[in-house]
Amino acid sequence: MSYRDFDREQRDEELGRLWCEFNQIREEGLKLNMARGVPSPDQLSLSLGMLDILHAEADCTAEDGTDCRNYGVMDGIPECKRLMADLMGVSPEMVMIGGNSSLNMMFDAISCFMNHPAVPGNPAWSLVPDRKFLCPVPGYDRHFGVTGYFGFEMIPVPMDANGPDMDVVEELVKDPSVKGMWCVPKYSNPTGVTYSDEVVRRIAALKPAAADFRVMWDNAYCIHDLTDEPDELLNIFAECEKTGNTDLVITFCSTSKITFPGSGVAAMAASENNMKIIKEKYKYQTIGYDKLNMLRHVRFFGDLDGMKAHMKKHAEVLRPRFEIVLDKLGQLSDTGVVWYNRPRGGYFVSVNVMDGTAKRVVALCKDAGVNLTGAGATYPNGIDPYDSNIRIAPSFPSLEELSAAMDVFCLCTRIAALEKMNELI
Repeated sequence: MSYRDFDREQRDEELGRLWCEFNQIREEGLKLNMARGVPSPDQLSLSLGMLDILHAEADCTAEDGTDCRNYGVMDGIPECKRLMADLMGVSPEMVMIGGNSSLNMMFDAISCFMNHPAVPGNPAWSLVPDRKFLCPVPGYDRHFGVTGYFGFEMIPVPMDANGPDMDVVEELVKDPSVKGMWCVPKYSNPTGVTYSDEVVRRIAALKPAAADFRVMWDNAYCIHDLTDEPDELLNIFAECEKTGNTDLVITFCSTSKITFPGSGVAAMAASENNMKIIKEKYKYQTIGYDKLNMLRHVRFFGDLDGMKAHMKKHAEVLRPRFEIVLDKLGQLSDTGVVWYNRPRGGYFVSVNVMDGTAKRVVALCKDAGVNLTGAGATYPNGIDPYDSNIRIAPSFPSLEELSAAMDVFCLCTRIAALEKMNELI
């Protein structure tokens, strides 16, 4: 029976029972953390063989003769550029290998266009006082943090089962002060949505009023599949070639959740025009990134097929965790106060609780010993206008801890919903 069909007496009776259960759990002193999408120790162990893959001086030489122990090669050794190009579906000539963080490369790209025009004759973004950036929501809080740091007004764009609402996007880009859009196109953070072919084609065909409008295509979960029937994402660069929009998109990825977060390899791909401007910044910023780490990755995986085989091992670790989350959420289906996605990959489950209760759910969970991503984090400036979205990160806890944490989450969701109903009636 849905909570919405309860009368006041039934709600009060149910709340009393749930509060007794909550108080018992609070006395247990739980300390469980699901605040961020952090790989578990079991996942990290999958890549330990990489650490001793280089044994001698001869092992440290790239295929073009570069001594990877020394300075130089600003944009990455050729074999690593080829590996990451295959991962992104582009040619190696379009690729630059960075350090360990794709977020760092995104920040640098925004920073570059803030100070140097992305298109000759246009002002740098810092000289546009009312500059704006489109932010599909719910979305990735760190993306919003970057554009917020650089003073952009962030315009929320609603997401649906196909990706960002392109009717909204196509209308908003008529404003020349709109300079870009964030995208996590496959297994989007946090909704798990993969952009449909139509959405990818409409993005590639955009005709923004601003010639320097740029789509930041953060393909963070491009091979993070959980099933044997993964989502397929249309190649954005191939579509941009068809529309003549080759400068529109800059794409990013990394091995942070493939090998070691903090010690992975990040990569960026862009058109010749974009890369010329961005590399002009990098040549003053670095003499070259960690080529030994690039070499380790290439030797460990061999090629893209080797990387995909490795990711199947990750899926074996992650799949049971997602199953626990979805099973527990399924036990709330009769209440009528929760809606959630069923992702086939990525790192998160997006949950919409009853409007006006997300902050209350997160606060109750914290009081019971379960730390979640803050309510509102999936919206620009941390403001969820509905106070309903919560991002669940299942990866790090053990199966037992995750099961206990989800029991707490479901309990707190029930309590918050019944409290809200009593307020409204």
